[in-house]
Amino acid sequence: MRAITIVEEGKVAVIERDKPTPKQGEVLVKIKHVGFCGSDLNTFLGKNPMVKLPVIPGHEIGAVVEEVTESVPENIKPQMSCTINPYTNCGHCPSCRNGRPNACRFNQTFGVQRDGAMCEYIAVPWQKVIVDNSITPREFALVEPMSVGFHAISRAEVTDLDVVLVIGCGMIGIGAIVRAALRGARVIAMDVDNDKLNLAKRLGANYTINSKTEDVHSRLQEITNNAGPDVVIEAVGAPITYQTAINEVAFTGRVVCIGYAKTEIAFETKYFVQKELDIRGSRNAMPEDFRAVMEYIKRGTCPFDELISGIYQPEQAQQALNDWAKDPAKVFRILIEF
Repeated sequence: MRAITIVEEGKVAVIERDKPTPKQGEVLVKIKHVGFCGSDLNTFLGKNPMVKLPVIPGHEIGAVVEEVTESVPENIKPQMSCTINPYTNCGHCPSCRNGRPNACRFNQTFGVQRDGAMCEYIAVPWQKVIVDNSITPREFALVEPMSVGFHAISRAEVTDLDVVLVIGCGMIGIGAIVRAALRGARVIAMDVDNDKLNLAKRLGANYTINSKTEDVHSRLQEITNNAGPDVVIEAVGAPITYQTAINEVAFTGRVVCIGYAKTEIAFETKYFVQKELDIRGSRNAMPEDFRAVMEYIKRGTCPFDELISGIYQPEQAQQALNDWAKDPAKVFRILIEF
């Protein structure tokens, strides 16, 4: 079978590997669509310290069940449309014991700590297979990245009483905007790209701020009647956006961090105390976040054509990553189609 491999910094190859044979309790799935995400781009650019090259990328999966083995539940059948929960969990670390396996200390995510799903077939434990024939494989490929944004809103405990600022309107930030709007919050979307901000508004943002052309502090004070947003979701991973989150959140507000910053960041730590802030990390997603995204997709209002920036064949993977690296701000999601 064909598999896409990031061989070294800036170089991608399509290789041949043996088709996997599922063990007892596993499901063989045929990959139809798999997304390149920001971590894959960073791996390609040599900026992902968690990855050891060469690696098969890909953890945003749209697939079809090919074969089931003994002890697989009857609700999982061949030809069913599915996605895969791409995280592992040990079951014994503090995160797992506390019912938060998404943050397992020993987690290995597809395409990061282990080979991913950018190949024609993968075999996985049945517990990781999520099936629903009312969702297409192409749609399923967007479930995991959106679920990360949904999870951040759960971490922030957002309600209809909150004003929520989402910094960064990429795929994960869009997920956070959708989920906050579904919970009835007033949502402020912030980005440097007007096309992304316009899409954010159509997906539920009540207000938009272009941080490149507008005074962020003045606009936030105007929107919130000088109080600041109750919740800030940081979905960029840059020093300036982390600092903005702390500086602009309301007193006793909640800051939820999704983005990985590449450098150390200096903060006015007095705000941690003076505002009595809750500062929380948000990693990956829980099964209920996957389910929530799937229910949203089944409403039929998700603009897939606008969220998918391009669909490439496996032999075009090098071109896909080259194109993304040239203009990363303009890309939501790139899919590889097998």
